[in-house]
Amino acid sequence: MEPGPGQESVWDYPRPPALERTTSRLRVEFAGCVIADTTRGHRVLETSQPPAYYFPPDDVDLSRLVATHHHTFCEWKGQAHYYSIVVDDREASNAVWGYHSPVERFHPIADHLAFYPQRVDACFVGDELVQANEGAFYGGWITANIVGPFKGGAGTAGW
Repeated sequence: MEPGPGQESVWDYPRPPALERTTSRLRVEFAGCVIADTTRGHRVLETSQPPAYYFPPDDVDLSRLVATHHHTFCEWKGQAHYYSIVVDDREASNAVWGYHSPVERFHPIADHLAFYPQRVDACFVGDELVQANEGAFYGGWITANIVGPFKGGAGTAGW
């Protein structure tokens, strides 16, 4: 898709991915609670994927997170660890991930936390409700200024 004025194409994002700070207000809600809210985030921009946003831990309600045994490995950032969000009787399993010791290039997001929009009730960039990345693997945040096609849905594994 050709980006319009003010839009970014995920196909113009670099590989290996870029890391940039953002002062946009980022917010995550689950079970009637604000789980994370910041204007001090980072976004990771990788070819074919909507941005993933990382929150500093001081701007996350850590009392709602429970560490899990789930881990994954990213060829660009290193080993990720996961958390579930628990609010009363609701749980979002492995909805949050982060890197304790990312590779040097991604050191600014050490111990920051990212959220899968498809596993929580709502994510916002500014006042815009984010659309979740299709599929279960990528945690990209799709907004009106981001155009694809996006990797993650059925049939895109080989891209």
